[in-house]
Formats: sequence, C-alpha cells, structure tokens
Amino acid sequence: MDRQRHWNERYSTTPIERLGWYRNHLERSLRWIDDLDLARDSAIIDVGAGASTLVDDLLQRGFTDLSALDVSGEALAIARKRLGDKARQVDWLLADVTSADLADASIDLWHDRAVFHFLIDQADRDRYLETLRRCLRPGGHVLIGVFSPDAPPKCSGLPVQRYTLDELKSVFEGVCDLIDESRELHVTPGGIEQPYVYALLKRRDEG
Repeated sequence: MDRQRHWNERYSTTPIERLGWYRNHLERSLRWIDDLDLARDSAIIDVGAGASTLVDDLLQRGFTDLSALDVSGEALAIARKRLGDKARQVDWLLADVTSADLADASIDLWHDRAVFHFLIDQADRDRYLETLRRCLRPGGHVLIGVFSPDAPPKCSGLPVQRYTLDELKSVFEGVCDLIDESRELHVTPGGIEQPYVYALLKRRDEG
C-alpha cells in the first residue's frame, strides 16, 4: 500500500481524536516556537501536518506565512474544514515530502513531528534531507520529533526508524547545529506509550 492510500484510509475511517498520534495541541513545538520569537511574517512549514492543530495555534499567534504539507488529502481536508474561513490564510500542499516541489531558500522554520521516522529507506531519507537543505534559509530552524529507541517499532501499522538524540543530531550534521533537545512521553488514545525525542536545530548562516 502506498503512503497516500495508507494515510487517506486512516483519516477517512478513524476520528482524529482516536488516531494514535493525536494531541489537542503540540505543546512542545509551540513552546520552542514561542521562545524563538520569530517575526510574524516568517515562513513556517508543517511537514506531515495531517489534521494537526499547529496551524490553528500559529494563526492565533499572528503568523501570516504558513504552509501545511501532507500526502493525505483527507487529512488536510479535515484541518481546512476545522479552520473555516481562516483556512484561506494557510497554503495547503498535497505532496510527499520526499518529492515535494518547494521553492529554494523559502522556509524559515521546518516543523516535522513524526514524519521523518517513517522513512526507513535511506533513499527516502536522502531525498527528504536534500529538500530540507535546498529550502531552508541560512539561519533558519528545524524542529523535529521522532520515536526514541524505547518506542514501539511500528506506528499506524507501519515500521519506523527510531533515533537517539545523537543519531538524530548526526542526520543534520554539517548543515544544522543542535540548539535544544527534549523528550516527551506521548500516550495514544488507546493507552500505548510512545517515547519521543525532539531536536531544535539552526542552520548555519553560511548554509
């Protein structure tokens, strides 16, 4: 089953509040974004946005250049319906991040909660990183969350690649420097514990 079909099926058959990765608000991400004190016209992309409320919370904070990218049109439709008229303030991108056509040096903050760890093939990881390198502006930030080594080996029925903080940091070595890290124990609506490791990185000014 290809990625698009898999995720469309999940979002069309399960209420979002019962999906394993569901959170009312992405508190860890929002705290870091608040701490960064970004200009309100900073270009922020939520990679693998799904039906996440991150764009809702960022709109409420006054951000004006937001993109939500996901391979599932079903997920994006849920988020757009929830936002109503405010959905027009977000650029909705139906695409796979490993092949997305994004403009060069167009992004100030790249946000990814639980997409990168689904890329278990090195070729997919390479394409993801190439897109990030091309699109992230010098001095831009990456905020990423993935399963830690003690998390389950699968999520939503798919295998995941789990990372220690050092392993995650090494993925971006040479492009971004780690400026903060955090761990989070996410408990799914079904009661399954999913430990995450989060990293906040900054791209070097020289790119």
